[in-house]
Amino acid sequence: MPQSLEFKFAIASDLHIALPHTIWDHPSRFHLVELSIDAFEVVLNHLAGLDLDFLLLPGDLTQHGEPENHDWVVQRIKQLPYPVYVIPGNHDVPTIGSLDHFAPRYAAFGYADPQQIYYHREVMPGVRLLGLNSNIFDAEGKQLGRIDEGQLDWLEELLKDLRVANPDELIIVTIHHNVLEHMPGQASNPLGRRYILSNADRLCEILNYHGVKLIFTGHLHVQDIAYCDRYDLYEITTGSLVSYPHPYRILHYKQDLDGAKLEVRSHRVISVPQFPDLQHFSREWMGDRSGPFMMRLLTHPPLCLQPDLAEELKPSLRYFWAKIAAGDAEYSFPEFPDRARQFFEAFGDRPPADNDATLKL
Repeated sequence: MPQSLEFKFAIASDLHIALPHTIWDHPSRFHLVELSIDAFEVVLNHLAGLDLDFLLLPGDLTQHGEPENHDWVVQRIKQLPYPVYVIPGNHDVPTIGSLDHFAPRYAAFGYADPQQIYYHREVMPGVRLLGLNSNIFDAEGKQLGRIDEGQLDWLEELLKDLRVANPDELIIVTIHHNVLEHMPGQASNPLGRRYILSNADRLCEILNYHGVKLIFTGHLHVQDIAYCDRYDLYEITTGSLVSYPHPYRILHYKQDLDGAKLEVRSHRVISVPQFPDLQHFSREWMGDRSGPFMMRLLTHPPLCLQPDLAEELKPSLRYFWAKIAAGDAEYSFPEFPDRARQFFEAFGDRPPADNDATLKL
């Protein structure tokens, strides 16, 4: 790696762009897709004043993969003065056929080969981005979060070749689904495991073997930075622009004689025309819709509480998910039965910090 390397980039994830006539509504909908375009414009206005090297959009660019919403995204990011790199989220490619159209549509934003749904690009001298696809379909057409074997073979061969050609090159990875756990038991809990790759360990083994230490994801709609000592890997997942707290990140990488570090700073969309007090409105919106989810968490494994007790505890958990989504959460439930108290308090954040952190690499 060069003795001196410095660059700055931004991440905005899970945009869920929805033109007004495409908006899908449901009384339990968590996503405030009606503000998707305005929220993205707030972010772009902020980024316009920065000297960015690139912008990363880690999937779920659109509400449900509607062609007109994809077209809007493509036309908007074409106008930006810095490079933009994208990958597909599960919402972008909801059917097998739609997966085939993603790379050709976004050929200018990472996909040198429009017939391949994953890519690698030198984003600047000494820095290479790998954009992976985590969306596959089983024999029944059900969408899964997994990296197919052909892509894993491609990744292994690519990394071997890259390390021979330039062993000091900084390689960073983006993929939509989570790779590391961001909540206790995420990989085993039915409510959490659908957000994590089913073959995450295989990916981590490949990345670790070739010295890749940074991966950027979305999908979970929370602010979290996770570190795995086993693989010496950081995963930075960024919350959704259409869900509380409407975050985005600005990151500054520095490599010099003293080592490498990544400075992560998080920002929020505070207001948009429809919602001048967006943070308060959005937190209440999430709290209003949290009841059914919290009941499933209380009554399903591992807690398996009786419904009557779960109903008693549910009001105290109204903002539980909002705190997780915001990052850097702290919890105290002294009034809960011991088993439930330990379970929920375990969701309190552990280092590194989720919003603002400096990671030594």
